[in-house]
Amino acid sequence: MSEIHDTLTDVAGLAVGHFTHPQRATGCTVVLCPQGAVAGVDVRGGSPGTRETDLLRPENTVDRVHALLLTGGSAFGLDAAGGVMRWLEAQGHGHAVGAVRVPIVPAAVIFDLWHGDTSLRPDAAAGHAACVAASAQPAAQGSVGAGAGATVGKLFGIERAMAGGVGCASERVAGITVAALVVVNASGDVIEPDSGQPIAGARKSAASRQLLHTTRALLHGDLPPRMQTGAATTIGVVATDAALDKAQCRQIASMAHDGLARCISPIHTPYDGDTMFALSTGPLPNAKTSAGVIGLLGVLAAEVTARAVRRAVEHARGRPGCPAVRDLAGPI
Repeated sequence: MSEIHDTLTDVAGLAVGHFTHPQRATGCTVVLCPQGAVAGVDVRGGSPGTRETDLLRPENTVDRVHALLLTGGSAFGLDAAGGVMRWLEAQGHGHAVGAVRVPIVPAAVIFDLWHGDTSLRPDAAAGHAACVAASAQPAAQGSVGAGAGATVGKLFGIERAMAGGVGCASERVAGITVAALVVVNASGDVIEPDSGQPIAGARKSAASRQLLHTTRALLHGDLPPRMQTGAATTIGVVATDAALDKAQCRQIASMAHDGLARCISPIHTPYDGDTMFALSTGPLPNAKTSAGVIGLLGVLAAEVTARAVRRAVEHARGRPGCPAVRDLAGPI
């Protein structure tokens, strides 16, 4: 069995590619599974931006996807999926419909239209470029791809937020690999689960490098101004080489949300469109995988998702007016 590198591509059959826009903090990230993988999804929060998620419902016909797209640019960024489809079609991959192959590419977006020229956002060319860049090597983390313009701690205003990003993690137990890639763009803080203390999030003021602790502030009656719906969202993929059907993939995606809840507070708000996909690259099962195995996979899914969230902010790079974790050291 191959060595494990604590990244999504530890799951056999997957490749990850990023496109980071050269002129603005935005981009997209593609997870390629061109031979097809079983997929499920669990969408939470009040403001999701998604594509092809209804197709992943267990009762619907198509049971394999060929890529997943995570992208910035809000709903505009869904255009990038067209470029992913074009790349897959050129390689001969897709769901066979007569003489035509139709690549299946579900997608989810984050809102990153805060600064700069907001007409610059991921498009079909960006999605195609992410596919060209895709590799089975460990994926880059931090302020890249769909995480390039991600921010956290926005409940008290974008001017007090910090940099989010892309993070990865993986685990292998009893010969089964489970891994996650998460784009962290939450309205809430990223917290250390054992202590509950914030790692990255809302600062006490726009000029401060001290963290406010959003949930504690809310409990003390310090209420934020009205926030724009759909201005946040954490999205991601948890994958395994265990053989699962669509319903079981949805179960794993649901349990992966527990990992988000461990490390983001508050989570699943009306301002977030939190979406977790699950992929199974294992062979189609002859019989349903046991509840015991699903339980183990769910525990692993929550664990790697939580670690990926923390990695995203730890690897992020700050921008003017939006510091990263690495910028908090030193005099206040």
